Amino acid sequence: AAVIGFEVLYFVRGDGKNKNGLSGTKRTASKKTTQKPTQKPEKKTYIVVIDPGHQREQDTSEEPIGPGASETKPKVSSGTSGVSSGLQEHALTLQVSKKLKKELKKRGYTVYMTRTTADVNISNAERAGYAKKMGADIFIRIHANGSESHAVRGALSMAPSKKNPYAASLAVKSQKLSRMVLDEYCKATGMKNRGVMLTDQMSGINWASMPVTILEMGFMSNPKDDMAMKEKDFLEKMAAGAAAGIDRYVQELESEDDR
Repeated sequence: AAVIGFEVLYFVRGDGKNKNGLSGTKRTASKKTTQKPTQKPEKKTYIVVIDPGHQREQDTSEEPIGPGASETKPKVSSGTSGVSSGLQEHALTLQVSKKLKKELKKRGYTVYMTRTTADVNISNAERAGYAKKMGADIFIRIHANGSESHAVRGALSMAPSKKNPYAASLAVKSQKLSRMVLDEYCKATGMKNRGVMLTDQMSGINWASMPVTILEMGFMSNPKDDMAMKEKDFLEKMAAGAAAGIDRYVQELESEDDR
């Protein structure tokens, strides 16, 4: 506590009289005021839910593409696979997600994963529902891409548009999250940055109730991307880059709150 003391003294002459010629010495009692320290609010601990895309066995039964939608899509697919590595997308996304969880926890986040094994059956809507149940501030979905052309390579992220019939209220923050995660991911990995894709067709985005992004880490159909994403050192860079993007997004949120 900061203590500020105020003390007022009258000058006293050697004969015991004060400067006005009056006998005696007069002193006021010391007045002290104590200021209570300003207590800063405790720093918020952000909750991140990571969704490792896909699973070992797909589920082609249908679910609504968004809340109240008449349009439906298959609940979840098994994903793509590496043209050179032979690695399955569901296995790659789980590897990166586990490393991302570890990295985020080191940075002070509370982290949950929609799955920790390949042998599950969780639809895209259910994954978004799990993020809501866990009170997520951020929902990041980890995927890898595929193309008919082996020449296409690089990373991109996905977010809802402002016209999304199910998640328009999340568009601004989700687009910012998507951009920051992608930029930091590409900076850390050297992957080509293909930008943020706005989409209203992804069930896992449409069912979300918090800022959400899909990170498409690279093209498994491109030999260079594919072989890079199987390397242990590169996996660490992938996780660190995504975590740095989440950090940047959170810092932006907190700076806006301070204004």
